[in-house]
Amino acid sequence: PATVRNDMVFLEEAGLLRQPHTSAGRVPTEDGYRLFLERFVRSKDTGRVSQPLRKSLEGYTQPQDQMRQLAKSLSELTGQAALMAVDSTWNYYTGLSQLMENPEFANVAILKEFSKAVDRMDEVMVDVFADTSKEMNVWLGDENPFGHDLATLLVRYRLPGGQIGIIGLIGPQRMDYERNMQLLEQAKDLLNEDEE
Repeated sequence: PATVRNDMVFLEEAGLLRQPHTSAGRVPTEDGYRLFLERFVRSKDTGRVSQPLRKSLEGYTQPQDQMRQLAKSLSELTGQAALMAVDSTWNYYTGLSQLMENPEFANVAILKEFSKAVDRMDEVMVDVFADTSKEMNVWLGDENPFGHDLATLLVRYRLPGGQIGIIGLIGPQRMDYERNMQLLEQAKDLLNEDEE
């Protein structure tokens, strides 16, 4: 126990843990999450697409319908909000009610900040679209346009017709990064599938 306490003190002094309030335990800071992501999380591409993601596209032939269904499936599988955009001209998001069930949204300040971003979704998505690269993008803290207490994962894809799109997840910073990144990569593979 003494060793653990000493380690916790060291991590807190290094700025990797914080105590949200006096009676609370310690939680990772933004820097703590970044270190965790850099050192321990790998977006593994298994080469296989999860059956629920593949199944979500069955019966849909129009690209926008497929993207909506894929976003809904991602949201259901992860419990996070999912968003999609194509060429900064078409945006879609789903799963906000699931996201709001997370305890972080009991904090009114977090809820307000996120609500303001949703109210300006079209404007926010123009900036998000411009800032998203081909690799997995992980936005935390002040760089996250949906709230500095949340995490956003985004990845670009190219539709068979040549249009560029992005697909992403928004959730609490304590989300399951490895699983969510893997599902996003699989969704990207599905959207790119006809092009390869």
